[in-house]
Amino acid sequence: MEELTYHNPVLLKECIEGLEMKPDGIYVDVTFGGGGHSRAMLANMGENARLLAFDQDEDVLENVPSDSRFRLLPFNFRFLKQSLRLERIREVDGILADLGVSSHQFDTAERGFSFRFEAELDMRMNQSGELTAKDILNTYSAEKLQNIFGFYGEVRNAKTLANAIVQARQQMKIERISDLLRIMEPYVMGKANRYLSQVFQALRMEVNEEIDALKDLLVQATEILKPGGRLVVLTYHSLEDRLVKNWIKNGSFEEEPQKDEFGRFKCPLKAINKKPILPSENEINENNRARSAKLRIAEKV
Repeated sequence: MEELTYHNPVLLKECIEGLEMKPDGIYVDVTFGGGGHSRAMLANMGENARLLAFDQDEDVLENVPSDSRFRLLPFNFRFLKQSLRLERIREVDGILADLGVSSHQFDTAERGFSFRFEAELDMRMNQSGELTAKDILNTYSAEKLQNIFGFYGEVRNAKTLANAIVQARQQMKIERISDLLRIMEPYVMGKANRYLSQVFQALRMEVNEEIDALKDLLVQATEILKPGGRLVVLTYHSLEDRLVKNWIKNGSFEEEPQKDEFGRFKCPLKAINKKPILPSENEINENNRARSAKLRIAEKV
């Protein structure tokens, strides 16, 4: 079946166990994708339960399960609270977020997510979005490109690469993956695939405003969870994991908790697992994209 090959869910058993699902609960999968996690959630729900899923990518429509308990909302998860209110839902029992890019998006050449294919530099998860990777490469200043490559991609020679891109675009517009690879070739450091992955990751995160969207999600998810409700988040990037860790531990995105004027601190969440849950060697061998996954689980106090 197509839906089973579209997405291989990471840490599936651990995610479902982490949600501690109630038979008649209301749950949200904010990253529907291939639907693997959603199908497992439905299998653990009673007939009166509800599952709402978010995904802004029109390609996922072919994966929607035929189940009266399920509803797909075609929005970015940063609109979680507003979208649920339109569904007349103010509280939920559990929220799951898998922040990885789906295999389908990586493997669809024309989407421009992967350096393995020749295509336009797009990288939009929402095809109606305006900003593309091509726009970034042709309009951002050298300083802004450096910040993106260094912060999102942890590219060691971010300044050198940024300057090379700005210089190259004075001769010709950077429109296709082959254009970017040609510019990058003299500046690749270390293992080529890792370096290219870091650069492409940085561009993708900027195109889709992934860090800002994650912050919005964490704030809203905490607000709409019922007391005792669970938040389950899978990350694949150190920056994302640090934000999730700090939010669960401190109720803020900083390393230190935010205290009120009297020096009091009360975090709305408590960590279920003090350290992130990691995939086993067997899972990594079977699904290479699981290798950088970290799972954190929290409960609303």
